[in-house]
Amino acid sequence: MPIRVQSDLPAKEQLESENIFVMDENRAMHQDIRPLKVCVLNLMPIKQDTELQLLRAFSNTPLQVDVTFLMVASHVSQNTSVNHLNSFYTTFPEIKNHKFDGLIITGAPVEQMPFEEVDYWDEMVEIMEWSKSHVTSTLHICWGAQAALYHHFGIEKIALPEKLFGIYHHHVIHRRTPLVRGFDDVFCAPHSRHTTVSVTDVHGEERLKVLAESDDAGILLCMTHDGRQIFLMGHPEYDRYTLDIEYKRDLSKGLPIHIPVNYYPNDDPSKKPLLQWRSHCNILYSNWLNYYVYQVTPYDLEEGSTT
Repeated sequence: MPIRVQSDLPAKEQLESENIFVMDENRAMHQDIRPLKVCVLNLMPIKQDTELQLLRAFSNTPLQVDVTFLMVASHVSQNTSVNHLNSFYTTFPEIKNHKFDGLIITGAPVEQMPFEEVDYWDEMVEIMEWSKSHVTSTLHICWGAQAALYHHFGIEKIALPEKLFGIYHHHVIHRRTPLVRGFDDVFCAPHSRHTTVSVTDVHGEERLKVLAESDDAGILLCMTHDGRQIFLMGHPEYDRYTLDIEYKRDLSKGLPIHIPVNYYPNDDPSKKPLLQWRSHCNILYSNWLNYYVYQVTPYDLEEGSTT
């Protein structure tokens, strides 16, 4: 799929080196096609890494996607340069009067704080409410999923005794649901989090359908029955070395951390991690864009109703 981004976005060069077709704004303007408009609320600290991971995940469908990167105005990023944010990001007041085909709300390193104590919680709530009338389908990731389950359904997060960290096996439920079409019965996905949600609470919420879960990691994927809201507890978009970087970072800081589960061959951190989840990541994002965004979004986005 051609991904439409600003011509000087740093991720563009890396994607092109991987033979992923990235279209700059000038070329896209000369095509007689309406690209899907997808907004990414990027709450991760090192935003360039998340940009690259998500853009790579978007690249496996023939649909053209016009990506807008969104940041919260009520928080100052400490790990991404002001110049990068000013060049490639927008704020909610600048887009709140527009509609989008899709929205992604990423994870954030604030999971151990009560939701209401996060400095941008009020803005987050405003964006989640806005998404119900201005976005065809919203995909929430990790902390973003826990925040949305709490806000929309009152499902509390639960602190884990130790960090859930590694590659876990999950089984598919309701496999005829288009979001998991093409999935194997059992598949792998990365997790990296200190909190979770109750499996019983999610299964007990009649407005939600659970699509994948793990005996060890709990719920991975659930959604509302109409697909307008999708909740992904893990990080299928992670690169091969993302958990390796996190593990060695935490070790260097003296934080309590165990070797990522099912990640290094023979649990040896000196060995190259096994990439075991990429194919299902690609299927998941392709299914989301195709079945829950492209096939149901209006052609005239600004005039069409998403309610």
